[in-house]
Amino acid sequence: MLMRMLSRLFVVALTGLVAFASAAADPWPTKPVKIVVPFPAGGATDVVARLLAQKLSEAWGQGVVVEDRAGAGGNIGADVVAHAHPDGYTLLMTSGSIVTANPYMYKKMTFDPAKDLVAITNVASGPQVIVVTNSLAAKTLREFIDYVKANPGKLNFGSAGVGTQVHLATENFAYAAGLDMTHIPYKGEALALTDLMGGQVQMVTPNLGAAINLIKQGKIRALAVTSAKRSPELPDVPAASEVLPGFENTGWFGLMAPTGTSNAIIQKVYQDSAKILKSDEFHARLAQQGMAPVGNTPAEFAAAIRTESARWAKVIRERHLEAK
Repeated sequence: MLMRMLSRLFVVALTGLVAFASAAADPWPTKPVKIVVPFPAGGATDVVARLLAQKLSEAWGQGVVVEDRAGAGGNIGADVVAHAHPDGYTLLMTSGSIVTANPYMYKKMTFDPAKDLVAITNVASGPQVIVVTNSLAAKTLREFIDYVKANPGKLNFGSAGVGTQVHLATENFAYAAGLDMTHIPYKGEALALTDLMGGQVQMVTPNLGAAINLIKQGKIRALAVTSAKRSPELPDVPAASEVLPGFENTGWFGLMAPTGTSNAIIQKVYQDSAKILKSDEFHARLAQQGMAPVGNTPAEFAAAIRTESARWAKVIRERHLEAK
């Protein structure tokens, strides 16, 4: 009787161990993964997220869905991820400003990017482009600068929200050129561009990926790109540095996860993403949007965020910028 009982207990224990080992060996992910984009559909962050999501879905054999959660300069969507269960099934496609500038722009935030989010990889980077409504008389960047100086405070510029890359790119440009314009924040750059086409705002400095098709279709006028050199996708559009020597402003879009996510999952997402970013197909698809892949390691990405955060802290302090 005792031997039979011990034998039965051994079988039960062995079965449990086998089941545990099988579960532990299950490859991640075993269900759909969500990438939160903290801006509306149509902006550069959304474009990059959807390009990568498609390829990750193919690599993992699981759905990778993009969910747009806009508001508060990207803080609402980022907060969703910061407080998500750290199991890798909820990721963030962030634009640089959310984790490097917003902590200094907003007096109160519901999460701390440095403590609540962990870096995975910088997916893509690219310049912004200074664009104006077609009805504006200025046809070149120099003409635009002269026009704004002759009409201080009278021109409105749109952005993707207070503290976003689109906002800060314009602030950098205005500072370098000595311009006085009125800021009209939107919940995303796509919305700002819609009003630019309608003439409600006169100027926007969106990420090139969000505006390139509108520029090529002639719906808005490009005056300059903010990269150090001209963009191969818009070779006839000058770099702002041709008028403002030394001026440069670039944006980036990277993957992050809630703090507490296992290193094994972080490394898998990074390695699989980096592999995709190295492909000729992905290079070409990003190039069409005026962007280039990055694919740095989690440690390199985290270090870059810290460096950029320190730079924005200084700029925001000196420019007296704040979210109201």
